[in-house]
Amino acid sequence: MVQEITEVTVRDVRFPTSLEQHGSDAMHTDPDYSVAYVVIHTDTGEKGFGLTFTVGRGTEIVVCAVQALSTLVVGKSLQEIVGDFRGFYRLLTSDGQMRWIGPEKGVIQLATAAILNAVWDLWARTEGKPLWKLLVDMDPEQMVSCIDFRYISDALTEQEALDILVKGREGKAEREAQMLQDGYPAYTTSCAWIGFSDQQLTQLCSEALSSGWSRFKVKVGANLEDDRRRCALVRKMIGPDNTLMMDANQRWDVGEAVRWVSSLAEFKPLWIEEPTSPDDVLGHAAISKALAPLGIGVATGEQCHNRVMFKQFLQASALQFVQIDSCRVGSVNENLAVMLMAHKFQVPVCPHAGGVGLCELVQHLILFDYICVSTDLNNRMCEYVDHLHEHFTCPVVIHNAHYLPPKAPGYSCEMLEASVQKYQFPDGEVWRKIQAEEQEST
Repeated sequence: MVQEITEVTVRDVRFPTSLEQHGSDAMHTDPDYSVAYVVIHTDTGEKGFGLTFTVGRGTEIVVCAVQALSTLVVGKSLQEIVGDFRGFYRLLTSDGQMRWIGPEKGVIQLATAAILNAVWDLWARTEGKPLWKLLVDMDPEQMVSCIDFRYISDALTEQEALDILVKGREGKAEREAQMLQDGYPAYTTSCAWIGFSDQQLTQLCSEALSSGWSRFKVKVGANLEDDRRRCALVRKMIGPDNTLMMDANQRWDVGEAVRWVSSLAEFKPLWIEEPTSPDDVLGHAAISKALAPLGIGVATGEQCHNRVMFKQFLQASALQFVQIDSCRVGSVNENLAVMLMAHKFQVPVCPHAGGVGLCELVQHLILFDYICVSTDLNNRMCEYVDHLHEHFTCPVVIHNAHYLPPKAPGYSCEMLEASVQKYQFPDGEVWRKIQAEEQEST
């Protein structure tokens, strides 16, 4: 049955996480975790749900971008889109006028991701499969046809991508069974936000250890002495055999990053994440080279705009861990390209997650990556942050510090309508109450 898209709606949904410093880091000190929440409506009544993640102010700009791009979507059928997904992707990213305010980066790409996430959700629902299963079952030829190789063919050709996927068929059934039984390894960022007190950090680390967590990430970059104290505290609690990572969220210049991380090397971090500007490929390369003798890798990617930047990071040996994001680049299509390039360059993919809905979405991508592309779990793990999952109809399931594969059809993007209405900005109940309290205090 042909499903024609009749309408694309988008809402600004924000959660006041800044009130308790959840999500705080050296660069983003007061985030209100938010989404531009998209629903694709069809003439059959079937809907596709998608989102892109933001941290409060500016979400309204992404909403406007979604509305502008939606004119390219309404009137098309799902079958028309997926029959030439590469062409549709390029249509969204190559509009002759809107491309000027991108191209394929920033607000426009966030909006593109939200729309395409909804398209993938609609496709998976139509097929009656969770998205990861839709991807795993897809023929390599069809998978490759979803990817736009423009600008990256010097690093990964269409034939090379096809060869990787064909080779990935070997042992695929066994890896899928393994994931269904054990799940995909995760690490936690929930214990050590930069705004948390030492007491909070200690309590949360203790609780995580008792729940089976063995991989922990600490936010750093605001004050070196604070970082040394907090990292020492975490390392002492988790012991020498568990894994510690650090995340500076773009705080430093290149030389400063090398000096700062070198002074934290005694705490044996596996990686330093986003040590400098997320656009500085050569800066990351210099930091990677300087920290290599200390056994510390560099991770980045959550704010990497597109596949072209990932290509350059990989070509320049500027990172040792690729961090894809479900909403920063152009949805599943572009993340497929990044995962395949990472495999060619033999760099493990360890996605960014957390936020609102990022864990729900990225679980599908990591399952596909392991089952069909990487076929290896060495040095691979996915971020997990334990909040806001209760606002989704099919929240992520974590067991023994592993992501368990979702079973419901779709991309796990659908939010509870009651939550959307309650937290919609600025007129939802929660925000009306906050505004009233602010007016009273003044």
